[in-house]
Amino acid sequence: MDKLIAILSDLHPDVDFETETGLIDNGILDSFDVVTIVAEVDDTFDVQIPAEELIPDNFNSAESLYALIQRLA
Repeated sequence: MDKLIAILSDLHPDVDFETETGLIDNGILDSFDVVTIVAEVDDTFDVQIPAEELIPDNFNSAESLYALIQRLA
């Protein structure tokens, strides 16, 4: 989880990713951020996120994104 928080914090250092639960819904992350996250997850965790998993529920919080990574690993 620490590696994921580091990836997210590099994108938006002003956001508390430990507690934020509306990253997509509140417009904190945009489509460019999601593309960057997908690439970084692939590089860091060797996990490819398929297109059908690119839904807001999977990206609204660091916790939900980490659960997705664990599920796909």
